[in-house]
Amino acid sequence: MKLARKLTIALVLGILVVMGMYATFQIRNEVVLVEGDTTRARELATAILRMLTDVWNREGPERAASLVAITDKAMPDVRVRLVDLEDGGEAPPVLDAAQRAMLRDGQFVSLVREDADGLEWTYIYGAIIATGQARPAAFIEARQSRRVAQTFVRMNHTAILLATLGVVFACGGIVMLVQLRLVGRPLALLREKASRAGAGDFSGPLLLRQRDEIGDLARDLNAMCERLAEGQLRIASETDARLAALEQLRHTDRLATVGQLAAGVAHELGTPLSVVSARAQLIASTELPRAEVVTSARAIVEQGDRMAEIIQQLLDFSRRRPPRPTLGSLQQVVARVVDMLGPVAARAGVTLQAETGGAPVLAHVDQGQMLQALSNIVLNGIQAMRAGGHLRVRIGTRRARPPASLGGREAEYPCVTIEDEGPGIPRDQLERVFEPFFTTKSAGEGTGLGLPVAKGIVAEHGGWIEVESEVGRGTRFFVLLGPPVGSRTDAMEVAS
Repeated sequence: MKLARKLTIALVLGILVVMGMYATFQIRNEVVLVEGDTTRARELATAILRMLTDVWNREGPERAASLVAITDKAMPDVRVRLVDLEDGGEAPPVLDAAQRAMLRDGQFVSLVREDADGLEWTYIYGAIIATGQARPAAFIEARQSRRVAQTFVRMNHTAILLATLGVVFACGGIVMLVQLRLVGRPLALLREKASRAGAGDFSGPLLLRQRDEIGDLARDLNAMCERLAEGQLRIASETDARLAALEQLRHTDRLATVGQLAAGVAHELGTPLSVVSARAQLIASTELPRAEVVTSARAIVEQGDRMAEIIQQLLDFSRRRPPRPTLGSLQQVVARVVDMLGPVAARAGVTLQAETGGAPVLAHVDQGQMLQALSNIVLNGIQAMRAGGHLRVRIGTRRARPPASLGGREAEYPCVTIEDEGPGIPRDQLERVFEPFFTTKSAGEGTGLGLPVAKGIVAEHGGWIEVESEVGRGTRFFVLLGPPVGSRTDAMEVAS
């Protein structure tokens, strides 16, 4: 229900209560008026009764009856007659036994009756007691019209009803108009402004010229929207700066990893360079037959392609570019990680194994960013195994429930498991492994950014990382990606 309608109903109810109280007061006045008429009628009947009793005693019943007739004709609003209480008498009054007993005892009986025309009369009955007699000699009936009182009451009730209806309609209409203009329309504008603000549109200040609470609310709402707009711009600027800093941090982490890969790349380039040098010397000797010269040239081309491919992989890893998520096989990403970090693992005495499984495991990822994330975790495991060992990278699925921040149901999710044989992570440090710049390595061996960067990349892909570790028994990282295996979204993307 609208506010204006509620206020109008409340006002009308208040008016009805006030007018009801006024009507009650008027009715009480009417009761007093009726009681006054009854008292005056009784006083008149008493005076007539005394006069007739005196005439009855002095001049006899006939004279008293004649005086009753004269009195009845002299006053049109008052009727006086002698009555007989016996049922067989002429026009006996309608009185019950108790009232007749009161009359016989010399008491007055008063009552109100309505005639055939709807006019009310006040009836007063009294007894004429002759001198020296114990029982009444006759009974007199005096009735007085209540026409004036009835008319007053009827007009008073009509006036009260008309006044109530007039006040209700007039005040209700005025309140409706005032409320619609001063409350309804401003509230509609406030609601529209709040809806636009809720949708993120803070433009267009609300202009209300009212000097009341609604006007104050409109001005406060305008001020709030201005502050929200400023905050929105500040948040957008800070978000852009944060994204830029995050990308710079990731690029720095890639460059740090490139530096660690440099030695392994140099070792990889050594063998093909030796082959190229030897074949070139054979060609330069001019003593080889043409067939062997062609073979040596082909060997030089092959080794050159191999070196170019190694360098290109290193450049692709270090180059900064925007993310381009596509649906692809995780086996391809893991294969590139193993190829790129194989020399580093070999120099550290670590055997790097990839267990890709049978069927391809698909995920919607940016392969370049996922390459960086998995490389950071694998490189972290290689550095943890100072005495060498085996580091396994397995591709499959894992049943898990996403963290509360991501939401989702428990299901089978694409998973890359990285398991090393290092010293493990103490329980009190396990929760801190993803904190920026936190590291347990010696100085110069790590920046403490690899795992936080990996976690951020995986989170941007709708996934998360779980860690299990025991001191002396190695560490396992589970990189889980969404959506669940076999989901409708996954199936639609594969079909496309």
